[in-house]
Amino acid sequence: MENAEKMINDLRDLCYNEAFKKGWHTDHSGNLLDKNKGEMISLIHSEVSEALEGERKGLMDSHLPHRPMPEVEMADAIIRIMDYCGRWNYDIGGAIIEKLAYNAQRLDHTLEERMKQGGKKF
Repeated sequence: MENAEKMINDLRDLCYNEAFKKGWHTDHSGNLLDKNKGEMISLIHSEVSEALEGERKGLMDSHLPHRPMPEVEMADAIIRIMDYCGRWNYDIGGAIIEKLAYNAQRLDHTLEERMKQGGKKF
């Protein structure tokens, strides 16, 4: 699991560094911008909404036409999430591994509990 944590945080760093190099985090003079966390989270949300629209309509992506739109939009969402985590140096790798371990112990995540009347549904 330690290797998975490092790989996830390496992806975080890659996404953030690419965005930084393209000027998404700095002004024209190279000064770090005071980014709005709410706006950045909204952009993540918009990518997920675009994935839903692609699923709903069964679309292929317009930029990568050999891939389904939902696949590409989910990739965009992950890139934005990793950029966000990189900007504030969140240990997203550690958080994911810990959350997976926590969820593995949750009673409401068992098949039996989910199948009960009123169990987890969407």
